[in-house]
Amino acid sequence: MQPVSKFKSKSGLKRIFSAFFYSVAGLKTAWSQEHAFRQEVAMFVCGTTAALLMPVFLIEKLMLIGALLLVLIVELMNSAIEAVVDRVSLEYHPLSKNAKDIGSAAVLLTCVLAAATWLTILAEHFYL
Repeated sequence: MQPVSKFKSKSGLKRIFSAFFYSVAGLKTAWSQEHAFRQEVAMFVCGTTAALLMPVFLIEKLMLIGALLLVLIVELMNSAIEAVVDRVSLEYHPLSKNAKDIGSAAVLLTCVLAAATWLTILAEHFYL
């Protein structure tokens, strides 16, 4: 039998409430400790406001907002990877560097996707 974490013992409605509060704690931690996350939240708020005000189709608004939300999601995952790597050891190790660099690359690619989404939709409606 596989070992099970003692933190996985909750079930049912109690698990749902606990998961919600753990998620809120994670968002608070990211906000207080991750400068990049705060910058991306600011970009998300500005972008969401702009998307909602733009004269584009509803599905395009969803795509614009979703692309920005995806940046936040991937940034949270990257921050989690960095925290685990730092928890294991603060000493330099090539595998630790690889893990952090790969997480950072995931954020970069998500930003490229968000920019491409915005540029494509804006170009279609305002420049073509």
